[in-house]
Amino acid sequence: MGRTCQNCGGTVTERYARVFAPDDAAGPRVCPNCEDLVRDGASVREARANRG
Repeated sequence: MGRTCQNCGGTVTERYARVFAPDDAAGPRVCPNCEDLVRDGASVREARANRG
């Protein structure tokens, strides 16, 4: 399983990827470094507010 965010290309821990990436995915779709997107159930959506 990949350890790279599919959105920003940032590195995530193997533990994060194991929890937040589907088994058949190359890596998580978004990560904590993605300020513009958030996970919303099984999909990804634009963030409503700035996380910073």
